[in-house]
Amino acid sequence: MESNRQMKFHMLELALVLFFTKACASEIFPKAQNVTWSSINFKSILTWSPEPTNYSYTVEFSELGQNRDRTPHCIRTMATECDLTAGLKNLKAHYSADILSEPMRGVSSDLVEFPHVRSEKFSPYYDTAIGRPEFKIEVSSDKRKTTLHVTDVPTALFNEDKKRLNIRDVFGDNLQYKVTYRKAKSTGKKEKISKSSIIELTDLDRGESYCFYVQAFLPFRALDKQHGEISNIQCSPEESPSIFEGSIKRVGYRQPQRSSWLSSTC
Repeated sequence: MESNRQMKFHMLELALVLFFTKACASEIFPKAQNVTWSSINFKSILTWSPEPTNYSYTVEFSELGQNRDRTPHCIRTMATECDLTAGLKNLKAHYSADILSEPMRGVSSDLVEFPHVRSEKFSPYYDTAIGRPEFKIEVSSDKRKTTLHVTDVPTALFNEDKKRLNIRDVFGDNLQYKVTYRKAKSTGKKEKISKSSIIELTDLDRGESYCFYVQAFLPFRALDKQHGEISNIQCSPEESPSIFEGSIKRVGYRQPQRSSWLSSTC
């Protein structure tokens, strides 16, 4: 009977020790907060708060269901961000990350498990934001065709030969472009979606000035992540066909201000 009481007492004592050890650990090494993935053009950074005092952070990350990995510059760091671009090699995979609150470098601790918090899942291929593209306008000599030459946005990724990849290299045929355009003197707008970076428009009135903007379009993504950032607006000049016949004009100037027709597009 006495032995049972002693056993129960020791179990209670152990439970209390574990409880207060965890509570003490949380006080000494506070958990990270506001953990967020920030990614544009495949440069993917994990951020959090607060800035540490007398402790540090370590980031562990992995594909879902796989072993966790670390990157050297995010081990016992005093920073509140970690660039994981190079570590997320499988672009289509979904990743999660844990941020551990640990002692500073050179300081030991008897704790077996440190306080930590897990991020939401993140996939570079499906979640990274795409920046604004640049483009040039080409008007044919007979003014019947206007062509937009879009420059595919460069990314933060490199191939094995250290060549920087653009979004066409990454997305291939899954990358499309959405062009929104209108007459310079009108607010009515039209849209065209193209699978090519060279976009031909043949439904424009000859001699009229048109204004255009372009954005990447990724229809395979969730609705709120399909559209890239909108380019600067460029307008073709108003021309008289009889004066400019016989030459190809490459034009493109920026409209001083964005009009209200931008607001309801994406």
